[in-house]
Amino acid sequence: MAFLIIAGQSADTSWMRAALDEIRVTRAGCRPRTRPDRVMADKGYPSGANRAWLRVRGIAATIP
Repeated sequence: MAFLIIAGQSADTSWMRAALDEIRVTRAGCRPRTRPDRVMADKGYPSGANRAWLRVRGIAATIP
C-alpha cells in the first residue's frame, strides 16, 4: 500500500503514476514486486492517459 499527500486542488488523476511508483511488495528471497496485476481506483482516475499507461505495462484496470 502507498499514499501521497498532495494539495487539495490537485487533480487525483495526475498523481496515479506517482502513487504506483511508491508500491513495493516484499517477498522472501526475491526482489520486491513493484508492478501490480490489477489496479482498482475510484472515478477520480479514469483518464485515457492513465488507462493507456496501465495497458502498456500489462496492468488490468477497474476504474468506473
